[in-house]
Amino acid sequence: MDFPVSFHILGKTVLAHPLFEALGMFIGMRYYFYLKRKSKEKVSFNTSAAVLIGATAGALLGSKLIGNLENPYTLFESFDMKRIWTNNTIVGGLAFGLIGVELAKKIVNHKESTGDLIVFPLMLAIIIGRIGCFLTGIYEETYGLPTKSIFGMHLGDQYLRHPVSLYEIAFLIVLWIYLKLIQNKRKYPSGFVFQLFMLSYFTFRFFLDFIKPRVELIGNLGTIQLVCICVIIYYIYKIKNTQT
Repeated sequence: MDFPVSFHILGKTVLAHPLFEALGMFIGMRYYFYLKRKSKEKVSFNTSAAVLIGATAGALLGSKLIGNLENPYTLFESFDMKRIWTNNTIVGGLAFGLIGVELAKKIVNHKESTGDLIVFPLMLAIIIGRIGCFLTGIYEETYGLPTKSIFGMHLGDQYLRHPVSLYEIAFLIVLWIYLKLIQNKRKYPSGFVFQLFMLSYFTFRFFLDFIKPRVELIGNLGTIQLVCICVIIYYIYKIKNTQT
């Protein structure tokens, strides 16, 4: 396979990453609305709209902010609007999307959890997006460090590298099965599945980034890992309170 993989659509060459990213968001949203129609828990239009706006605004801001702060030294060396706009990370999107949702819920005075319904559409969107990351190889910053393990793959240069996108896809598939089993038991409070997803995903990303190129800011931790620590602490506190 030659990296980066591209497709010819309507006479134009389109890279796999933005194509799969857009496809993931579209399919994820369609799956979410399908689940919402089937759900017995009805939320008012005002609440749904506020949560959607809060999540979208927070995710957009967070993905750009944390994406650019992954290498703050490069960011401050020269101002490049195109680079700033194209730097994204799902970690920042999830973390700040959460903040956006919580602020929106406070504005409309909605206290119940709204997260469980979005868990599996979100995981599906990430899985599809990560296929695009893998097909891009080393040409965007979603690749792994060189390795001599049996999992090493050539991703566009002379090194065998950790295919971290494939690791993430495998993790999400296993997590999907586990969370479905939890959800089917129906003995946990509303919001618990979402909390468990966030805790599991951010814990996974914290460790995964040790085998990805990163700029070390505090100790040997990068920006994404520092964000992960904050979210992990928050959700340990939330889940502990849920169980008491």
